[in-house]
Formats: sequence, C-alpha cells, structure tokens
Amino acid sequence: MQTDTWQQRAQDLRKSWFGNVRGDLIAGLVVALALIPEAVAFSIIAGVDPKVGLYASFCIAVVIAFTGGRPGMISAATGAMALLMITLVADHGVEYLFAATILTGLLQIVFGYFKLARYMMFIPRTVMLGFVNALAILIFMAQVPHFVGLGIPTYVAVAVGLAIIYGFPYINRSFPPSLVAIVAITVVAVMFNLPLGTVGDMGELPDGLPFFGLPAVPFTFETLQIILPVALTLTIVGLLESLLTASIVDDLTDTPSNKNRECKGQGIANITSGFFGGMAGCAMIGQSVINVKSGGRGRLSTLAAAVFLLFLILVLGDYVSMIPMPALVAVMIMVSIGTFDWSTFSMLRRMPRTDAVVLIVTVVTVVLTHDLAKGVFAGVLLSAVFFVRKLATQIQVHHEDQQDDDGQISHRTYQVRGVLFFVAVDNFLDGFDYSARIPRITIDLSGATLWDSSAVGAIDKVVGKLRRVGSEVEVIHPAGQGARLMDDLAAYDDPNASGGHH
Repeated sequence: MQTDTWQQRAQDLRKSWFGNVRGDLIAGLVVALALIPEAVAFSIIAGVDPKVGLYASFCIAVVIAFTGGRPGMISAATGAMALLMITLVADHGVEYLFAATILTGLLQIVFGYFKLARYMMFIPRTVMLGFVNALAILIFMAQVPHFVGLGIPTYVAVAVGLAIIYGFPYINRSFPPSLVAIVAITVVAVMFNLPLGTVGDMGELPDGLPFFGLPAVPFTFETLQIILPVALTLTIVGLLESLLTASIVDDLTDTPSNKNRECKGQGIANITSGFFGGMAGCAMIGQSVINVKSGGRGRLSTLAAAVFLLFLILVLGDYVSMIPMPALVAVMIMVSIGTFDWSTFSMLRRMPRTDAVVLIVTVVTVVLTHDLAKGVFAGVLLSAVFFVRKLATQIQVHHEDQQDDDGQISHRTYQVRGVLFFVAVDNFLDGFDYSARIPRITIDLSGATLWDSSAVGAIDKVVGKLRRVGSEVEVIHPAGQGARLMDDLAAYDDPNASGGHH
C-alpha cells in the first residue's frame, strides 16, 4: 500500500513538473516578457527602485513553483500589494519594507497552518467583485502622475501604446502585445530622441543576482509596531488575491488546487523575497490567465517564467532602463482595464439593492482609503448587517383559538416559526396580544430556532406579561440547541427569578 501511494506521488510530481514541458516553457517565456514591465511599474507605484520588484518577482515565482498549491499559477510582485506599501516606504524607507515582507510571509504560514483559507468563503461575491474593481481603479490612479501634465509627446506615446496593445492581436497572436508596444515605443523614442521619462530615471535596475541580507532595521518593539499593521494588510490582501486567482485557474483548467498549501507557499515565497531584497507579492490574476491561455499548466511554467525573467533582466538590463515611462503607463492602463469586471454595471441594475450597496461601499472605501483590506472589511461587515436584518424579518407568530360553549376563547396556541435571536426580538414580541384575558395559552416553539440568550429573554418576557393578565401559560420547547438554551437560561418557571410567577 505504502509503495502505491509513493508511486502515485511520484507520478503526480512528474505530471505537475514535466507533463507539459514544451507548453510550460513557451508560456513561461511569454509570462516573463510580460512580467518585466509590470514588476518595474509596481516598484514605481510602491516608491522603490525597479530592482526591488524584479528581485521579488524572481524570488517569489521560483519558490512558489515548488511550494505552491496551484500548478500553473503565477505569483510575483503585484499592484494590489504595491499599493499597500506606499506610505511605509515613504515614511520609513525600503528596509522597513523588507522587514514587513518577511513578517507577511510568517503570518501567511500561520494562516495556512491553521487552515484559515476556508474562512475566505465568508467573503461574499459582491465584496470580491468590489475588491477586483477597486484594485483596477487604484492601478489606474497610480498611473496618472506619470502621464498627466507631462506634455504632448507623453500623451501621444501612451495613446500609441494602448493602440498597439489592443490592435496588435488582430495582426499577430503569437507575441504578447504589451511587449510589442514597449519595444516599438522604445525604439522610436531612442531613434528620434523624444523627451520622454524612462525607467532608468525611476531608480537603479539589477546588475547581478539577488543576494541574501537581513533588513537593516532595529530589532525592537517599535519596529514591530511600524511593520505589523502593514504586514497584516499585506497578508490578507495577498491571500485574498492568491485564493481568488487559484479559483479562477481551477475553473480555467478544470483541476483542483490545495488552498492551505498555497497559503503556506505564499508565506515561504514572501519570506525569501524579503531576505533577498524584494517586496511582498502574491498570485497575479492577469499573468496566471496569460500563462494558462499560452499553454502553461504545470509548475515548470512558473519556474520558467522566473528564470527567463532574471536572464532577460541581466542580459537586457541596459535596454530595460531605456524603456520610456509612457510605454509602461500604457501597459498598466491595459492591466487596470483587464482587471475591472465590466459586467458589474449591468449586474448592478439586476442584483438585490443590498448587494449593490455592498459592492459600491467596498469600491468607494478602497478608493478613498487606498487600502484594499479596509474595503473588504467594510463590505463583509455591511453584508453581515444586511444578512442579519433579513433574517430578523423571517420570524413569524401565528395563533389558533379554541372556544368554550359560550363562544368565549378558552385556549389560544401561538405557533412561532423562524430564527429567534437578538435582532428578531422586537418582531417576536409584537406577535402577541397582551390585552386579551384568555384562560389558557400555549406558546409552541417547536418550529422555531433559538440562537442566543436574547431569544430566551424574549420568551421570558412574553410569558411574564401574559401571566400578569391572569393567563395560564405553557411553553412547548424547540428541539436541539434551542431546548438546551431554554433549560439553561429560561427563568419563567423559576420562582426566584424576576419574570416568574407574580
């Protein structure tokens, strides 16, 4: 039996690495070419040298190829993560970013170890949609300073870049259009010496392999106070985006993924990145889709992307520094347009109003605070409030009367249906008539579910009020958890408790 499982494992391993060598290598090259401009652009968003994003992309992609839970998914430096680093880098410098990156990795391993990925299902689809759309808006907003007000040549270059990106696939589908745009604009800018800002102006590019180093920060509680809030946000956003991307790749390839392994893998990758002078990253929705559409399926595609990326930077570093910024701006605008879910507008008209409010609040919160985690938190909180409010209206109280020979009501039975908990208490109390003097009353809770002590308190209150007008009250207990709550907490038959016999 043991050998069977080992053989099965070896077979799975072989399949995930070498089941699709040619497809994985080609897809890896396509992804690497598309990664260079993005990694540079994300570094610029975060306010660090381009080499930080490039080293991060290399380290994260190499490590995740071995440790990740979703073969064929690409992880590297991302826009979502870069947006969360801006203030930390501006206030404290890049070394604190490395420290925060390592802490992010540790937190993600803890998340994976405690199998917290399953709690991602508490995030409703509307919040996820809001998260993705807000991310697209933030990526676009981060581009604005790089082209607005910089003169006509810059505007023209951005427009030409976008025209090539969206037009080129109609001519030829084998080259990544963003790469074609970058090469074309760079060649023209260098030949005609156009007055455009370049990548080289934004900071230094890698001149060798990344090397191991401890972040140059004081190891004090004060440092922890600075980096912990950032690391927590990075952890949550990184895992959110990675698990969201894993689900998308699962759907695209019709294969399952191991979400907890992915959490731990992301953690190990970020720790590595932090020690090798990179920023925190996560799975990339756009690049992962490009990888799968280009034929990448296995772990080899992710590793190939990393190796090609490093090779290209080291060999072509001098050329990369000549790339005009407007070319990168065009690529990032394409990323933001591709990230935005345009079906949202038609869905907003059709979805329930509460869902629409949640979606809009998520997007607005993110755009105003520039913090994806706050937006997700606001969206989840609002969804919970709407859900509870909806449940509270489900409680129903109906009554049936029995009459004596004189036509007087001798016995009334109240049937309670639905979930009774703190929010539903008022609706429950309103369901009873306290003025009618009826000799016998039965409150039948067998069709109700009790959730908390407020429910039992409400039942006590009703029984007390009915007894005060002289009725004899009997309560039929609910089943399961409700019965236990009643046994433990109900005070209406306890002579010492208030609300008992008067």
